[in-house]
Amino acid sequence: MIYSIFRIIRFVMNKVSTFSTNLISLFLFKVNKIYFKNGFQSNGIPLVFVQGTFKVGENFKINNTVSSNPIGRNHKCIFVVRKNAQLIIGSNVGMSGTTIVCHKGITIGSNVKIGGNVCIYDTDFHSLDSNMRRNYQNDNEKTIQEDITIADDVFVGAHTSILKGVSVGENSIIGACSVVTKNIPANEIWAGNPARFIRKINKTNYD
Repeated sequence: MIYSIFRIIRFVMNKVSTFSTNLISLFLFKVNKIYFKNGFQSNGIPLVFVQGTFKVGENFKINNTVSSNPIGRNHKCIFVVRKNAQLIIGSNVGMSGTTIVCHKGITIGSNVKIGGNVCIYDTDFHSLDSNMRRNYQNDNEKTIQEDITIADDVFVGAHTSILKGVSVGENSIIGACSVVTKNIPANEIWAGNPARFIRKINKTNYD
């Protein structure tokens, strides 16, 4: 009896928390002038730092709490879009505790699933020249930045890092804990550090 009451209370509290944090997240997106469509859903409140352009399609779902995706190493989703940069995310995209840092351009297609704790960076953050790193302005100006493109229907496994200049083809899968530094063609499975080709995906098996 006591356990049943506890479960009911926990259920109600979770519903109230989800409703309230979703409203706050909607407000946060509007304040940061992020363009989004119907179906936006946020469990918990993300961290958002937007100076450039950030657009999101329909049914964008993000998890920012331990309870919304309890896989370990949990943290909020973090979106950083620097001045003159452009982050574009398609429709029906879901992610948990994902960090996206966009200094130039990142495009994510539709029906993409991004596992917990994934990091996507289109910048090196710092110059490769140690002399440049001694001066903040020089370091910032000499940082290499290259566009990232993730096509439709891609699945990115948890704890993966996708680095600058990478293109991931449609329907491909990236295994958990991978570090992606090279382009991945469509309909392939890649995994590892650095990520390497595992095998082809026979898409006809899933039709």
